[in-house]
Amino acid sequence: MFIPYRDDNPSILVPYVTYGILAVNVLVFLYQMLMPGPIAQHAFALRYGIIPAHLWGGDTLSILAYNQELLSEIYIHLNASSLMDVQLLPGALTIITSTFLHDDLPHIIGNMVFLYVFADNIEGALGHRQFVLFYLLAALASGLLQAAVLPESQVVVIGASGAIAGVLGGYLVRYPKARVHVLVFFITTIRLPAVVVLGLWFLIQAISGLGSLSDPASGGVAWFGHIGGFLAGFSYMGITRLGRKFTFKHD
Repeated sequence: MFIPYRDDNPSILVPYVTYGILAVNVLVFLYQMLMPGPIAQHAFALRYGIIPAHLWGGDTLSILAYNQELLSEIYIHLNASSLMDVQLLPGALTIITSTFLHDDLPHIIGNMVFLYVFADNIEGALGHRQFVLFYLLAALASGLLQAAVLPESQVVVIGASGAIAGVLGGYLVRYPKARVHVLVFFITTIRLPAVVVLGLWFLIQAISGLGSLSDPASGGVAWFGHIGGFLAGFSYMGITRLGRKFTFKHD
């Protein structure tokens, strides 16, 4: 296990958008955790998270019944029938809303650490307004690829990791030689070039994603959401950098 916890790449502006995204994620997580019990929390995730089958027009009652049965098996002593009353948001809208929800404390801490370490430099490179567009496009690519790979899945997908993966992809293009401080197995720390850290991270996502195809019903990590977000961020930054190279000055 390796966890990047800071880089040696200084910010060139105050990353207001990054701080805002981080704050919204934390506040939504606290709001969800204060809900009365796991059934209410899951209902919240159902309404605002991505459900691939719902995104592609699947039957809402079937989706809700599946999730009711799933939670009834996990929480035998609780009544999950209230899930049948959940009003799902339009599927397209959940691609964005889902990025502000998280399962548990390790989930949100991991995502927010990656966001904090890498996003300030991408916001500095693109500017505040363009960074908003960049982040939303990464979230869109993440959600669509995950839903395209498992189109019949009725399992809710939440988390900022797909959009943050876009930040990692953009960072790899823009700052491949930047030094990143990494905590290794909670024992020691090392400094590595971003191309090594982020390249290894993406390799793990790709291998894990391909491996998950053998058991698509297993749930767990949305590997293809990570892959989609990363490729979108990588492509976006690559195209914008290429555009700068071909920008001519006029007298």
